[in-house]
Amino acid sequence: MKVLLIKDVYKLGRAGEVKKVAAGYGRNYLIPQGYAIPATPGAMKQADRIKVKATERRAVLNEELGSVAEVLNGKTLTFAVKAGETGRLYGSVSDEDIVEAIATNFEIEVEKRQVETEPIRQLGTYKVPVHLTMDLIPEVEIVVHREGEVPGEESEAEETPEEAEVEAESAPEVENEVAEAALEVEDEAVEVVEEVEEPEAPEAEEDAEAEA
Repeated sequence: MKVLLIKDVYKLGRAGEVKKVAAGYGRNYLIPQGYAIPATPGAMKQADRIKVKATERRAVLNEELGSVAEVLNGKTLTFAVKAGETGRLYGSVSDEDIVEAIATNFEIEVEKRQVETEPIRQLGTYKVPVHLTMDLIPEVEIVVHREGEVPGEESEAEETPEEAEVEAESAPEVENEVAEAALEVEDEAVEVVEEVEEPEAPEAEEDAEAEA
């Protein structure tokens, strides 16, 4: 079905635009939540007016929330969690957890729908966008570390399968380089011994002639 957006909808479009969406998405979410109306001929006559009004409203919001975006952008939130040896969490860090952490740390209220992330179920560092408006999307850094450890230790202690594979592939090359280096050292040692021993031979012959 086709709908006319009357509000900005992230990843779908801006107010005043006509979009083709799944019937269930349109009837069960966009229209009941006030984000869109059916794109009837009568509604289409309002498209330009809706777009102008939305542009004006968006400009006001961008100005009002600009300072909020500056506060959030690049900030780090840490979560100490219980996790197994593989780094998988006993549970998850959800968008609700991030919303609460933002409120606690920065005294900024955002809604869950503004935090774009799937539940985090693995130790590590993640970049999570926060959609304040269509134009203001600051990113916060989410650090998920094991309880009792300093953030960042798990990334040093645990290597990814890709890193392990690279190390396994490079191991024979390293061994060959070590072996070649050892042979070079051995050859140099032999040459040094020969250089030291060769001058001694004439002296031994002279001593033998003197005794005779």
